[in-house]
Amino acid sequence: MKYAAGRLLHAVFLLFGVSILSFLFSAMAPGDYFSELRLDPRVSPETIAGLRAQYGLERPLPVRYAAWLTSAAKGDFGYSLAYHGPVGPLLRERMRGTLLLTVTATLLAWLLAIPVGIWNAAGRGTWRDSAASLTLSVLLSVPDLLLALGFLMFAVETRWFPIGGMRSPGWESLGAAERVRDVAWHMALPVALLAMGMLPVLIRHVRASMVEVMDSPFALNARAHGIPRARLFYRHLLPAALNPLISLFGFSLGTLLSASLLIEVVMGWPGLGPLFLEAIMARDFALVLAVVMMSATFLVTGNLVADLLLYRADPRIRVR
Repeated sequence: MKYAAGRLLHAVFLLFGVSILSFLFSAMAPGDYFSELRLDPRVSPETIAGLRAQYGLERPLPVRYAAWLTSAAKGDFGYSLAYHGPVGPLLRERMRGTLLLTVTATLLAWLLAIPVGIWNAAGRGTWRDSAASLTLSVLLSVPDLLLALGFLMFAVETRWFPIGGMRSPGWESLGAAERVRDVAWHMALPVALLAMGMLPVLIRHVRASMVEVMDSPFALNARAHGIPRARLFYRHLLPAALNPLISLFGFSLGTLLSASLLIEVVMGWPGLGPLFLEAIMARDFALVLAVVMMSATFLVTGNLVADLLLYRADPRIRVR
């Protein structure tokens, strides 16, 4: 509990620092939500000044930050000028879609990466290992945007998958099983895109960790005792190779939000990605700041989870 409390306190201070810098950078950005009104000759400068004063944009920066921090503590995260309401409900509405997409993709990527990485490590130096390395290198070299556009064209040409949205019209009238099947059908391409983006990195790390453990004395001793191959790899070698994989798992949790933003925009998934893009285009800085803080929270939480899992899995950390 002492270790967890220390790590949690560190995470809170880190988020506090990120909030200060993010708020400062948003204040330094040129223009604001009312900048386009200045181009309209029908709107007088007095009207624009009155709107800025009404929404508190003329107040000193420390006062505005304190007001935003108080609002964030209540869960509102400021006031959205584009949507004319608190930011918090907008985030909660879109966050469900983003979490459904990203958590599913991450679990799928890890479920595939662990056996494939172990399979590559077991066949190191063979043709299958070389073929797998070449395939992973090709996947790493393809930009996410190009891959997303390719999937989008495939969906348009074949009409096998829906384009955009999370549900089909009339979803409310379907039964429970049909609802799940309909959402899964809409998720198929975005989940595949996110998983393919993560798989090359995950497989390479799993393979490297397993290869390092395979050459250790205890692995040679276990092999000499005639332990079956599958049990040797999954029961003995994989737990010994977990430390770097746990750190990578925490990092993958932390990058869930940022990894999905582009995919959501291209594939029309109703998550935080399209909302974030609209907020940037409208200079709705309260909404932009809320999404940035949400992404930072994911990253800090992922690192915190990794630290706690490492503490539980590695006795050396507990001894220190």
